[in-house]
Amino acid sequence: MRAELEALSRDISKSVALLRRRLDWDVALRRLDELDALSERPDLWNNPQEAQGLMRERNRIQASVEAVRHLERDLSDHVELAEMAEAEGDEDMIEEARKGLLEAKTRADRAELEALLSGEADGNDAYLEINAGAGGTESQDWASILRRMYVRWAQSRGMSVEEIEESVGEEAGIKSSTLLIKGENAFGWLKTESGVHRLVRISPFDSAAKRHTSFSSVWVYPVVDDTIVIDIQDKDVRIDTYRASGAGGQHINKTDSAVRITHLPTGIACASQQERSQHKNRDIAWKMLRARLYEMELQKREAAANALEDQKTDIGWGHQIRSYVLQPYQMVKDLRTGAETSDTSGVLDGDLDMFMAASLAQRVGVATDPDQE
Repeated sequence: MRAELEALSRDISKSVALLRRRLDWDVALRRLDELDALSERPDLWNNPQEAQGLMRERNRIQASVEAVRHLERDLSDHVELAEMAEAEGDEDMIEEARKGLLEAKTRADRAELEALLSGEADGNDAYLEINAGAGGTESQDWASILRRMYVRWAQSRGMSVEEIEESVGEEAGIKSSTLLIKGENAFGWLKTESGVHRLVRISPFDSAAKRHTSFSSVWVYPVVDDTIVIDIQDKDVRIDTYRASGAGGQHINKTDSAVRITHLPTGIACASQQERSQHKNRDIAWKMLRARLYEMELQKREAAANALEDQKTDIGWGHQIRSYVLQPYQMVKDLRTGAETSDTSGVLDGDLDMFMAASLAQRVGVATDPDQE
């Protein structure tokens, strides 16, 4: 027991030291004081956009500082408790200290990963697009399962989800869907989910109960604000309007209120049908197009971006990033990191953190041990 407690204490201490260095502790504390002072200015909200940016930065730094301080307090308290318990020979108290250190270690590991979310747009909200691959109903049903999976993941993290566009399948599922996911570090966590996702299962649509393989693609890009200038020439876009699709009923649009904007040089198309007003849908589609073009620019600046476009070339064999096998055995495996689990139902219910964490750590490629830095 003593050896385990000492190992946990060392690991947490290393995590705290690493987090302090990544934060540049003294600089972070000074900046937090500055932001606290600025947030108390009576004229702060005269410029709402600037104020929101300032408050986001303040909340991010404050959360990071508090996480480190919380870990330091827990480490000190539980080590002190363990020493007292050992001196008194109290096994129950020793076990309590062990459980406390294990919980702190879990939070320390998570804080290390969140500290990796330092990319230019990692703190932004995110658009998430899902497109069914070839295969008709099978792939369209798989696309709808993926959509539910990501909605569950976002909701479990306290994020909100808005539907921007959806094209339903003829028999079941969806052909495509675009979601706006709002929450802290939404893009940072979701960005490594871009790619082709493969499903192997006994088809519920096949009376012969044969195994089927289906593919759907996911693409994630950050929401950008007006402070980021994306120059788009009018001659480079085509704007189409159409009637929004849906299940019918009193809310189905009677006019061509849905809008699709296509950027001709890149072929990127962004559509919105969530609003009844064509003007509002046009505004949303423009924002999405700017976000997609900004995300392309981010890729160019990333040293590790060489494989991202390859992942999106075809929705089929040889391009998948993750396999979800439900038959003849149960396994979800990420083909980039090797992370895998047999808890397929948990993953499809939104338990994606292990895959996101592994992909994020691999992509950032930084040491997690302070001795290695």
